[in-house]
Amino acid sequence: MSTAPVAADQIGLAPTREAAALIARFESIPFSRWHIRARIIVGSATFFDAFDALSMAYVLPVLAHLWALSQQQAGLLIGASYVGQVIGALVFSRLAETWGRTRSAAAAVAIMSVLSLGCAMAGNFWVLIACRFAQGIGVGGEMPVAATYIGELSRAQGRGRYFLLYELIFPVGLVAAGQIGTWLVPVLGWKIMFLIGGIPGLIICVLLTRLPESPRWLISRGRLADAEAVIGQAEASARRHWVPDAPSAAPLAMSSEPEHSRWRELLSPEFRRRSLIVWSLWACAFLITNSLNNWAPTLYHTVYGMGLRPAMRAASLNNIAQVILLLVCALLIDRIGRRTWTTWAFAAGGVSLAVLGLVGANNATLVVVLTTMSYGIIGSANAVLYLYTPEIYPTRMRAIGVGLATLWLRAASATGPMLVGLVLADGSVRLLFLMFAGISALGVLASLQMIETRGRRLEEIAATPQPEAAQPLTSAHRR
Repeated sequence: MSTAPVAADQIGLAPTREAAALIARFESIPFSRWHIRARIIVGSATFFDAFDALSMAYVLPVLAHLWALSQQQAGLLIGASYVGQVIGALVFSRLAETWGRTRSAAAAVAIMSVLSLGCAMAGNFWVLIACRFAQGIGVGGEMPVAATYIGELSRAQGRGRYFLLYELIFPVGLVAAGQIGTWLVPVLGWKIMFLIGGIPGLIICVLLTRLPESPRWLISRGRLADAEAVIGQAEASARRHWVPDAPSAAPLAMSSEPEHSRWRELLSPEFRRRSLIVWSLWACAFLITNSLNNWAPTLYHTVYGMGLRPAMRAASLNNIAQVILLLVCALLIDRIGRRTWTTWAFAAGGVSLAVLGLVGANNATLVVVLTTMSYGIIGSANAVLYLYTPEIYPTRMRAIGVGLATLWLRAASATGPMLVGLVLADGSVRLLFLMFAGISALGVLASLQMIETRGRRLEEIAATPQPEAAQPLTSAHRR
């Protein structure tokens, strides 16, 4: 086939048949070392994204005593990073559409790592809050770009398992932050968390720039020769050669319109329903989990009277539970489906939180057990949202679709910790758990409106008319 470069003024006008054939060819490549390398490097970036995002939770109990912080100031320190993450999600998802997935991810990781070192050098509350805000720009930029990239490397069959095994590294990073914070902060001081979070990221940044670009993004930009070169590398790694007349390789029809991305298209008639549903899911899921995760060490230490180290150990159970539940989810998601798992996760997590709000808020052991369970269960739905959101948008707007969805994550995560601080200031622990249970119920209602995406090519999902949103699964989707 011809692979002549497309002229600059023809970007996005690549021959439809040739572009579709490249997509079909890429879909035919089995999992190989090429995929493993990308998943390890991007996964390492995501590991430190998680570590940096949670580091403040394990620094805060020490700083609260050392700097005599009020609960409102503690909430501001937690929330500052999330405000920065809102900006990062918007900026870097836009860059990912025009500049490319790998370079955008590398730039986000560079900001995240350099500012982590800046946090370690902060000498007072205001300098630290400024550094956390700026670091949040990198933290917020890395995840939507990374999720988009990994999703675009995945083939239709087994995409859920492939993606969630990558996404598993995020809660592992949270577990690492919890364990390192528990053991090292009391001994070496709070700055050790930011040093560990910053130095390795500079190395990962370089490795990200050496990863191949997403073939789907290259095709959407009309760079067919570059896309074919990347696909050829993947085929060589898998020792797989393209057979053009294979029955399963029939290319999907693809539009020949320019592949330009626009923010407002997310609310166009075609995508409005998808966007509003997924935004609701992100807001509900992360308002609950990030609020619980960031406040758990301080909550156990100050409200329930646990010692500093026992409180940190108890809080770290949240992320261990999430790792276990997410591993189960990764193995089952391509059978159960995105919609069913998310619905039951919100329902089960909400029941645990409701029990605490109604009868268990005064029992420290029950609080730790049920908080851990609800966090792990709803936390598995968080990972499914990172899988699901890139699936429901076409390549030209996939990164900005994920970026704007994670904006609701960041907004909820910035609001949640401050809201928790206000509720706790009045001593209303019971009300806190009931509030989270109510948010879980809203998550159930939103998840029932999801479309099912398992076993379908990304290009097929993007081309599906919107009215299918809440219809029952067809036999083709049950396979």
